Amino acid sequence: MGEEKSKSRGWCGWFIALIVLAAVILAVVYMVKSKMKKSDDGDGDGPVPGPPGAIDKKYADALKLSLQFFDIQKSGKLVDNKISWRGDSGLKDGSEANLDLSKGLYDAGDHIKFGFPMAFTATVLSWSILEYGDQMDVVNQLDPAKESLRWTTDYFIKAHPSDNVLYIQVGDPKVDHPCWERPETMKGKRPLIKIDADTPGTEVAAETAAAMASASLVFKDSDPQYSATLLKHAKQLFDFADTKRGSYSVNIPEVQDYYNSTGYGDELLWAASWLYHATEDRTYLDYVTKHGNEFASFGNPTWFSWDNKLAGTQVLLSRLLFFKKDLSGSKGLGSYRDTAKAVMCGLLPKSPTATTSRSNGGLVLVSEWNALQQSVSAAFLASLFSDYMLTSRLHKISCNGKIFKATELRDFAKSQADYILGKNPMGMSFVVGYGDKYPKYIHHRGASIPADATTGCLDGFEYFNSTKPNPNIAYGALVGGPFLNETFRDARDNVRQNEPTTYNNALLVGLMSSLVTTSSALQSLK
Repeated sequence: MGEEKSKSRGWCGWFIALIVLAAVILAVVYMVKSKMKKSDDGDGDGPVPGPPGAIDKKYADALKLSLQFFDIQKSGKLVDNKISWRGDSGLKDGSEANLDLSKGLYDAGDHIKFGFPMAFTATVLSWSILEYGDQMDVVNQLDPAKESLRWTTDYFIKAHPSDNVLYIQVGDPKVDHPCWERPETMKGKRPLIKIDADTPGTEVAAETAAAMASASLVFKDSDPQYSATLLKHAKQLFDFADTKRGSYSVNIPEVQDYYNSTGYGDELLWAASWLYHATEDRTYLDYVTKHGNEFASFGNPTWFSWDNKLAGTQVLLSRLLFFKKDLSGSKGLGSYRDTAKAVMCGLLPKSPTATTSRSNGGLVLVSEWNALQQSVSAAFLASLFSDYMLTSRLHKISCNGKIFKATELRDFAKSQADYILGKNPMGMSFVVGYGDKYPKYIHHRGASIPADATTGCLDGFEYFNSTKPNPNIAYGALVGGPFLNETFRDARDNVRQNEPTTYNNALLVGLMSSLVTTSSALQSLK
């Protein structure tokens, strides 16, 4: 009798256990379905990129090349020079003002140091390192990126000798451009242009402030003293830019032929945004919210470039709402993120608001001069925004009611990168040295003249007019790119399409770094 009761209790226990197990399984299924539904709504948990994963070799190779171009563009006494056909140059730059402005970067295929685009180059390079330094490190490119950045910020420290004085240009295009010679042998005068309290230049002062503020974050852990120096200069320059307002293009008309500014409001917002990230001083955050309606062009998507920083600012401020929940109610920041979303929707090919400025091959093109700048910058911002969304576990973006996955932004970024690397109707890579077919006649003085040639100002045109490919390969140089009809003429006199620039390459570094592998976005850049 007792044995039968024991058996009965055993079967009863198993039955209860099965019921409990079934309930657990049903609960798990319900939770999974709920999370999937939340993900479909754009707010649920979901796959988040973890630590750097598998390496995509094509993007890793392109990243290494794109950073190499900065070594080619360096001025000054070269240290650990890796470019066999480059040597010391510009050693007396700044001497007329008793300054050492020998470092810095030559802008493009000439030998001018234009401070405005150089500062943008440094800001974008800093941003790329801050967001994707772990991915750079996986392929051994973090140190080269930081070294090129420091070479540039060293120059800016010297170019800012006092609070309201900033030297913004070394060299005169009217002297430099009629010559075709190597930087190592140039003998023309190298005059300086500066801005000060009497001749302000808000946009270039603010962009330089952004460069130094962002770079201060890059070096904060590895060199705190250097970081503090950069931040001090950034604060001074922002105050100068904001309190002594005036366009450098208006006050210094000779700059209009090369880097003419269309306004300084975007640079003020951009600099204040970077200073907030560097300091977490709410004064700078209050600045961007207070002046947003004045300068931010809310609701109107723009293209990110050396002249217009609005789209970059909107994406940069969006990261605050993605990752700093205590700012979610901050007045004004929502308009920045809404406009950043509008920028993203304009890039997605199937979006109702997709830009029509696209080639048949899918490349975003808005200008026939240096066309790839906007292609690369758009792709870089799309990668960033996608990573912000995925790390925040927001998987969908709505474009006028049509839903797209965050991963589709990354797909767009890859499509632009792949086009640039050779997946296009021309079968040509626009990064020098990448792939089997790339530009051989780029508009670049140093690349076109043999390193052992002795030339003056004019006789170097023998090499400009040569029908032979450039004797020196400017590895990593991103040229201007194709026209909308997807044609490209590889010739030295084709400045529109075939001249590389440092700011294009900074954007390329950011794009390739974002694609070389995957990892979570940092919750804070500080």
